[in-house]
Amino acid sequence: MPIGDNKAGFIDPGFLPLTVGPTLVGLLGMGRNATYGKLGVGNTTDYSSPVQVGALTTWLNIASGKYHSITTKTDGTLWAWGWNYRGQLAQGNTTDYSSPVQVGALTTWLNVSGGMQHTVATRTDGTLWTWGYNNNGQLGDGSVTQRSSPVQVGALTTWLNIASGKYHTLASKTDGTLWAWGQGGFGKLGQGNITSYSSPVQVGALTTWSKIACGPNTSIATKTDGTLWAWGYNAFGQLGQGNTTNYSSPVQVGALTTWLQASCGYHTASVKTDGTLWAWGMNEKGELGQGNTTYYSSPVQVGALTTWYAVSSGTEHIIATQTDGTLWAIGRNTWGQLGDGSTTNRSSPVQIGSLTTWSTLSSSCTWYTSMAIDSA
Repeated sequence: MPIGDNKAGFIDPGFLPLTVGPTLVGLLGMGRNATYGKLGVGNTTDYSSPVQVGALTTWLNIASGKYHSITTKTDGTLWAWGWNYRGQLAQGNTTDYSSPVQVGALTTWLNVSGGMQHTVATRTDGTLWTWGYNNNGQLGDGSVTQRSSPVQVGALTTWLNIASGKYHTLASKTDGTLWAWGQGGFGKLGQGNITSYSSPVQVGALTTWSKIACGPNTSIATKTDGTLWAWGYNAFGQLGQGNTTNYSSPVQVGALTTWLQASCGYHTASVKTDGTLWAWGMNEKGELGQGNTTYYSSPVQVGALTTWYAVSSGTEHIIATQTDGTLWAIGRNTWGQLGDGSTTNRSSPVQIGSLTTWSTLSSSCTWYTSMAIDSA
């Protein structure tokens, strides 16, 4: 689940846009597709190499939940497909769809984020909307009622960045404040407790929060000064504190002020302003890119390259772009989610094909798929 905002050059995660160039050509997916059709290609076949979602060239932002995907187009419309058991596709029903279906008729959708079984989206007017599973109040509408159509979170028009985890949601406002709601287990709402909230609660009093991301039970954010902060579940060291202690309030990851963009699953991966890539946390499938399966509770550099541009994390895999437009993957590959034509796990980065036109990337927040937009 990536960390980002609605500006080119960052991703949000589930997943906001990273646009390298203005021309979008096609949306492609790879990995687990069985049962629910999460890749949106009209079937339930797994793919170990990228497969195109339809023939459209107007896809813009992409997000992934456990078994569902959601995206906006350049015309501001919103589309979804895959698992719909909790109404997370916003079709007013619980029917699964293996090809994209439009969410309503509005042309004002801006950014999207997919949780395990819920979806979060903003519109161009700054309003915030949610739908799907709501057992812990993760929709933020003051209830625990499941919604199969979009419901507005309050009446504010100042929402900016969004991120969703397993059963919790984060959002920042244009004033730089940070808000959280949903399941509070492990302290992932940053309130100094493990209480669940069904309406937004502010994380501290700071007005310097920049980009945000959620893992299944963790939260991570940068500030405008380039520092990186994390809180919540830390059993695998994914909070980068050199330990496995859970934290219910934000704690700084080291002392650096050069963190640019990050993403988290049961591990965390981050790009710095110098173009280096760093990772920490769970490494069972080699997802930290160290050539081994050793867990690390503090950031370790992935290779020596200084050309990394953006990164997105699944539960046990990572995909990342470089400044030359190439796409790379690391970690678990059981269903071909690394897109290299195999199902072999990779503990060092492997290039996906030979294209140099990848623009937007997204990987599932809690399951085993990857999606990306090819441009030019």
